[in-house]
Amino acid sequence: MSPPYSSLNLVLLGPPGSGKSTQAERLASSFHLPHISTRAMLRDEVERSTAVGAEAEKVIDRGELVSDRVLAGLMLQRLDRDDCARGFILDGYPRTVEQAVLLDGILAELGRSIERVVLIDVPLEEGKQRLIDAATESGEVVPEDVAVAGSRDYEDVVRERWRVWRDNAPTLLDFYRQRGLLQEIAGNRPIDEVGEVVRQAVGAPVGA
Repeated sequence: MSPPYSSLNLVLLGPPGSGKSTQAERLASSFHLPHISTRAMLRDEVERSTAVGAEAEKVIDRGELVSDRVLAGLMLQRLDRDDCARGFILDGYPRTVEQAVLLDGILAELGRSIERVVLIDVPLEEGKQRLIDAATESGEVVPEDVAVAGSRDYEDVVRERWRVWRDNAPTLLDFYRQRGLLQEIAGNRPIDEVGEVVRQAVGAPVGA
């Protein structure tokens, strides 16, 4: 059964530990659209030992952002694939206004535009603790991180990711707020409840 809309180009934003990736996966499954995560794309580059992966790994180790140039190149290739023809769900990208402007340019080249931006927000301490707890329970690190789960190094990486978010989020959110695209949701509640509110925020997709 085809979803009842013609397109949905969605950006899902949130600080580290907000649960945005979980909600992106749920939306992707429900709407039959690709879930596009820069974290997953970069991890694939690292695992395939590409030049991009080698460059990205050094930055990821420190919890910092990969360069706009690298991400823009990967994003253009990904959004130009056939499975994005009816839309996509971007998970955690863009993270800065500069990236948002680049994304607009990429989409304009493809004859597209962003139609929805949803922010899932959580308090700093809760988000950090979620990441550390999840890594400790699974015995693995969150894929974006390379430090050892539960170690001091891992906590340092988590703090750095939060610092990067805190420094860039205000101007990024204002960028989308001023365009009337931003919907803001409190993420410090049960997953299913957040998921329902996210679906309501997305609303009737464009072209429905």
